[in-house]
Amino acid sequence: MNRCGWVNQDPLYIDYHDKEWGVPVYDDRLLFEYLNLEGAQAGLSWYTILKKRENYRLAFDQFEPSKIIAYDDKKIAELMNNEGIVRNKLKIQAVITNANAYFDVVNEFGSFSTYIWSFVDGNPIQNHPSSLQDVPVTTEISDKLSKDLKKRGFKFVGSTICYAFMQAVGMVNDHVVDCHCYRKQVARE
Repeated sequence: MNRCGWVNQDPLYIDYHDKEWGVPVYDDRLLFEYLNLEGAQAGLSWYTILKKRENYRLAFDQFEPSKIIAYDDKKIAELMNNEGIVRNKLKIQAVITNANAYFDVVNEFGSFSTYIWSFVDGNPIQNHPSSLQDVPVTTEISDKLSKDLKKRGFKFVGSTICYAFMQAVGMVNDHVVDCHCYRKQVARE
């Protein structure tokens, strides 16, 4: 079975690629989770974060923004001592900052999903990469998303992080054309 070349042989990674990556996500909480996990990845590999994802979910109350906005210095200290996550104070504080910005977006747009998906007019972009070399790390749309998120106070949302987020949540289909998931994503259209 053909898969995208970035997938290693770990069953966790294969399962993520085959069942999650590139599948459109419209759930506000899950979009918030993905955005923060992509931010946690900055300077690291996605595989590193994927292996820690369940620890992140436990540590950050399933990425429930209404709980995260109440985090205080005691909670930050607890997170800094949690070996199951990346213990970077700026990244930890970014999740709290992002939770506050999240509510501003929801108040303005009605949902985080409506806001996020507006950058692609509500429809996944179907790319047709022949190889990994054909897949960009940023695009004009990820640049716009990054700029707008930053303007709204979000942290760890550079254009490369935003493009990885867009790929993960199915805003763009970047499965290579000979990957078995490519046709599944195109068929969803």
